[in-house]
Amino acid sequence: MKRLTSAQLISSVGDGAYYVSSALYFTLIVGLSPAQVGLGLTVGWAVGSVAGVALGQLADRRGPKGTAVLLALGTAASVTAFLFVNSVFAFVIAACVYACFQCGLGAARQALLAGLIDPAGRTKFRARLQALSNAGIAIGAALGGIALAIGTREAFLTVFVVDALAFVAAAFVLRKVPSVAPVPVRAGEPSVAVLRDRPYALLALLNMIMLLYMPLFSLVLPLWISTRTAAPSWLVSAMLVLNTASVVVFQVRVARGVTGLRSASRYIRYAGLLLFVSCLIFSFSAMSDSGWAAALVLLAGAALQVVGEMAQAAGSWEIGFGLAPDGKQGQYQGLFGAGTAIARMLGPLLLTGLILVGGMAGWVVLGGLFLLAGTLTAPAVRWAEWTRPEPGLEVSPPVLA
Repeated sequence: MKRLTSAQLISSVGDGAYYVSSALYFTLIVGLSPAQVGLGLTVGWAVGSVAGVALGQLADRRGPKGTAVLLALGTAASVTAFLFVNSVFAFVIAACVYACFQCGLGAARQALLAGLIDPAGRTKFRARLQALSNAGIAIGAALGGIALAIGTREAFLTVFVVDALAFVAAAFVLRKVPSVAPVPVRAGEPSVAVLRDRPYALLALLNMIMLLYMPLFSLVLPLWISTRTAAPSWLVSAMLVLNTASVVVFQVRVARGVTGLRSASRYIRYAGLLLFVSCLIFSFSAMSDSGWAAALVLLAGAALQVVGEMAQAAGSWEIGFGLAPDGKQGQYQGLFGAGTAIARMLGPLLLTGLILVGGMAGWVVLGGLFLLAGTLTAPAVRWAEWTRPEPGLEVSPPVLA
C-alpha cells in the first residue's frame, strides 16, 4: 500500500502550503475582508459536508479508485480556479467547489482504504496515513511560509500552483493503486442508506463535537495568548510544532491499542477526559502575570491535548470503519468525515465567541462538551452494534419512521 500512502503524503504537502498562505492571499492580494473570507469558507464547507455523502455514495457505486482519481483532479482544478478569483461572489463559488471535491476525495480515499485493507488492520494503516499527512502538511507549511516571507502576488500564486500540481501527482499515484469492485444498489434498498442509519448519524455528530479541537492551534490559542495571557506570541509556533511532531512520531503507537469497537469506545472516553483537562489547564494560563509561567502552563495543556487528539483519532477511525456496512463505506465515510468540514465551518465562530468572550468559563464549557461527547460514544456504539445484522444476514440499516 505504498502508493496509497504516497498519494496521501503528496496531497498533504499541497494542503499545508494552501492552509498557511490562502487567508492572507485573499485578504492582502485579492482585497477581500476577513469577514468575506470567513463567509466564503463557511458556505463552502457547509456545501462540502453535504456533497461528501453523495460523492462517497458515487464511490461505492462506481468504484472508489476511479472516483478518487477524478476527485483529486477536480481538487487540482478548483485550486487553480482560486487564481482567477477577483470578487466575493467568485470566491464563494470557488470555495464551494473546492470543499465539495475535498470532502468527496476524503470519502473516496477512505472507501478505497476499507476495500484494500483487512478490517483488523484499517485503524493502524489509517494511523500511518495520519502521521504522514501531518509530516506533509508541515513540509507544505514551510513552503507556504516562504511565500508569506516574500509577500508578492507571484509568490502566493506559486503556492496555489504547487498545491494544484500536488493533487495532480496524487491522482497519478492513485491510478497505480489496485481497484476495488463497485457495489450496485440492491432492489428495494435506499440509494443513500447512511441517512437512515440513526445510530451512525449520532456517532457522526459526537465525532463532530470531538473535532472542535481543530481550530484551537490555528485560531483560538493564538488569540487567547495575545489577548488574555502574559506568554510570548512565538509560543504559538512552539505549540504547533509540538502538536505536529507528536502526531508524526506517536500516532501509530497510540493506535496499536485500538483492536475493536470496545477499545475504540474506551479510547474516545479517555480522549474526552484528556481534552477536558487540557481545556482547564489552558484556562489557568490567564491567571499568571509571569510570561514563562503562562508558557509552561500552555505547553502542558498542549501536550495533554495532543494525546487526547491522537486517542480520539484512533478510536474514531475504528468506529467509522467498523460500523459501516460492506459496500457502503463511501457514503458512510462521507457522513462520518463531514464532521471535519462542519468543525472547520462552525468551529472558528463558535470557539472564538466561547473562549474570547467567555474566558475561563468558556474553556470549562468547551471541555465539558468534549467530556460529554466522549462519554456518550460508548452507549452510541452499543446501540449501533445492536441494530447491525448478525454475521451472514443481509439487512438494511435501521430506517427512520
